[in-house]
Parts: sequence; C-alpha cells; structure tokens
Amino acid sequence: PGLMEPVYLVEITCPEQAMGGIYGVLNKRRGQVNSEEQRPGTPLYIIKAYLPIAESFGFTGDLRQATGGQAFPQSVFDHWDLMNGDCDTDPKLIEKVLSIRKRKGLKEEIPTLDRYLDKL
Repeated sequence: PGLMEPVYLVEITCPEQAMGGIYGVLNKRRGQVNSEEQRPGTPLYIIKAYLPIAESFGFTGDLRQATGGQAFPQSVFDHWDLMNGDCDTDPKLIEKVLSIRKRKGLKEEIPTLDRYLDKL
C-alpha cells in the first residue's frame, strides 16, 4: 500500500541571477523542476516545477527571501502523486498514517491484510 499526496504545478518568473535561490528552495521542499525557459525578448526566465502541497506553506516567503524578492510564483493543483517510501517501514509515513487515523476517529493500529481477505 502507498499514500497519495496532492501536487501543485508552480510557475516561477524570475531573472537569471535569481535561479540558484529558486533551485535551493525547491530542493528543500521536495520540488521537482519540470522545465526552464527564457521568456522571448526579456531577461526573465520561467521555471515550471512540481511541488507537494504539504510543502507549499510558506513557499512564497522563502522564495522571495532566497531571491531578494525577484521571484514571482503562481501555483495551481496539477495531480496526485505516490509518496516515496513504504507505509510499513518508513517512520514519517507511519506517523502520517497514524495521525490521519486518529483525526478520523479510527483505531490507531493499522489493520493487517488478513482482515480484508475473503474468509469463505
């Protein structure tokens, strides 16, 4: 089994000298750059990247701080993606599953597969 998470498509407009700061912020937040192209007739670049929505809180502030206010992001929901790791062994995913089960009022223990198998 795995966990799915929502992902933004982030489009960031910036001058060339700000690109290093953008890559640093994206790497810290599990972002993945999809494309990078120069806007024709201008010194501006457009970077398109995927960013997990859970990592997006405070993203604009960090981005502006890392680029001296020269980066301008726009985000839109794009898709759902499978989270890296195994729900049975990865401590972060186990913690996430337990917190979701608690929030929904379910028993905290994760049920085993045999609970769902047909017993005829």
